[in-house]
Amino acid sequence: MKLALHWKILIGMILGLVFGYLMKNMELKEVVVDWIKPFGTIFINLLKMIAVPLIIVSLVVGLSDLKDISKLSKLGGRTVVLYLITTVTAVSIGLVLANLIRPGDYINEESRKSLLDGFAGDAAQKIELAEKAKNSGPLQPLVDVVPENLFLAMTDNSSMLQVILFVILMGIGLILIDENKAKPVVDFFKGLNDVILKIIDIIMMFSPIGVFALMAALMVEIPDFSTLNALLVYAFTVILGLLVMTFVVYPALLITLAKYSPVKFYKAISPAQLLAFSTSSSAATLPVTMERVTEHVGVDEEVSSFVLPLGATVNMDGTSLYQAVAAIFIAQAMGIPLDLPTQLMIIVTATLASIGSAAVPSAGMVMLVIVLGQAGIPEAGLALIFAIDRPLDMCRTVVNVTSDAAVATVVASSVGKLHDTDSRLS
Repeated sequence: MKLALHWKILIGMILGLVFGYLMKNMELKEVVVDWIKPFGTIFINLLKMIAVPLIIVSLVVGLSDLKDISKLSKLGGRTVVLYLITTVTAVSIGLVLANLIRPGDYINEESRKSLLDGFAGDAAQKIELAEKAKNSGPLQPLVDVVPENLFLAMTDNSSMLQVILFVILMGIGLILIDENKAKPVVDFFKGLNDVILKIIDIIMMFSPIGVFALMAALMVEIPDFSTLNALLVYAFTVILGLLVMTFVVYPALLITLAKYSPVKFYKAISPAQLLAFSTSSSAATLPVTMERVTEHVGVDEEVSSFVLPLGATVNMDGTSLYQAVAAIFIAQAMGIPLDLPTQLMIIVTATLASIGSAAVPSAGMVMLVIVLGQAGIPEAGLALIFAIDRPLDMCRTVVNVTSDAAVATVVASSVGKLHDTDSRLS
């Protein structure tokens, strides 16, 4: 019997965790770091390698198929509105849960001191990066969207918005010029698109091995478990919020706005979710997300090629929810009361910060510093959550990817570009 891809990934994940746990207990951490982890790094690099070419080619093909500027504005408007709605919902859920559960009250003085001392260096590094972002002026994010050199932007996965802007302009140019002149360019990109999708299939053949290596490395590098006990309530709060988004908010959107079966939706995108969990990167997962949403959910390529690359860059529901919970947690742990106006400003700041987060592991941690600074919470408190950030990063990336796929499905349904009628609710 041939196993489906998501089962192979899941088996690789479990075996990696077990192997890593055994090697940690046998004090053979160096074996995993030196001989196993590199295969996980190679796998992530392969996915990142193909991400920018995929965005360029699929966006050009998708936009050229629109044939009309008004279609592009309709698609863009609906996508941005839905992304903002889901992000604000995620931040709000995070704030409500953090205020109800009050995870910061469970940190005792000894744990607080241990965490602050142990991760002070890591926190200082993130604070320094965030300071650069804070001191750059209110319109700097707008400036950063426009590349001064496209080829330079293409070398950096955190500059995806710059690449997307250029490709959108190129797509608009192809729509506006004579169709006969545009045809050779479009045909070239369509052929290249098929080649890139085949490369993704080849890369995914090695995904169980890559995931095994990533999980084994995670297990041997995780901090001392006794320290983690103090953070379990915080982790529970974040994960509860992520579960609410995944199994309440997105199914509600799919049922009410797309008339689409959530069960079939999750079955279709499960390989992308598992990959998001093991890589902690929306950008690295993007090739697989696009393939699953287009081929298995039934979203037309002209919609998925626009909505998903944009979502991987600006739509970070899991990240924004985590930032809200983390800010409240750190404030509670340090005994800092936050009034309602401050918490409402956290919603605004976390929404904007999640849009500015790069689609790479732990980028949300840097943006969290800005959220903390705005709320008047000492940035050094970041050290309190470092020990457990990596596992939570994996969980919130799953939500980021799920949100992108759900919004793509809803947008496709709204413009009549959702083809999988078997999964539609009557």
